Amino acid sequence: MWPWEHAALGYLGYSLGYRLLGRDPPGDSDTVALGLATQLPDVVDKSLAWGLGLFPTGFAIAHSVFVALPVGVAALALGRRRGRVRESAGFIIGYWSHLVADVVNPLRAGGQPLFVRVLWPLVETTAYDADYGLGRGLVYIQEFIAAVRAMNPLDVLVLYALLPGMTLALWIVEGTPGTAVFRRACTTVRHRVR
Repeated sequence: MWPWEHAALGYLGYSLGYRLLGRDPPGDSDTVALGLATQLPDVVDKSLAWGLGLFPTGFAIAHSVFVALPVGVAALALGRRRGRVRESAGFIIGYWSHLVADVVNPLRAGGQPLFVRVLWPLVETTAYDADYGLGRGLVYIQEFIAAVRAMNPLDVLVLYALLPGMTLALWIVEGTPGTAVFRRACTTVRHRVR
């Protein structure tokens, strides 16, 4: 799954979950925590596998349910202690939605769920033939382009554009939460540079 799809799935689940609980839509800081957490497993594992060669694939320690569950519990405990439950909830939903998405992503191509992706260290996924670092990323891009070219345009729309598009629309309707954090950060940097 692509980074923007992980972010979209995480935000959609988080926002709809809060709506179902009768709460306000996501705020700025919890949306930022959510967004960062949706990327965390790939940032950690792809770096350790592709960049340092410590793991045979990009599905390792940060993708493991044996790591994600205690990290989520610790995040919730920390959030409760600091009065930041929404931020910790955003983090947990973002992190865990990433793992779920990576397990079920093969269904889009008619495959089976790949639970092995989240069972490290009990199960290791098959090592890449080659291509670490940037080369591995280019392999993914080439495979994606080839798959999309072979698909019906409607299938491409439904399988790859619908989720990010719907989530983008929802995010805009909800007032683009999270952007205020980045605007404040940019303003702070601008003032310090002057």
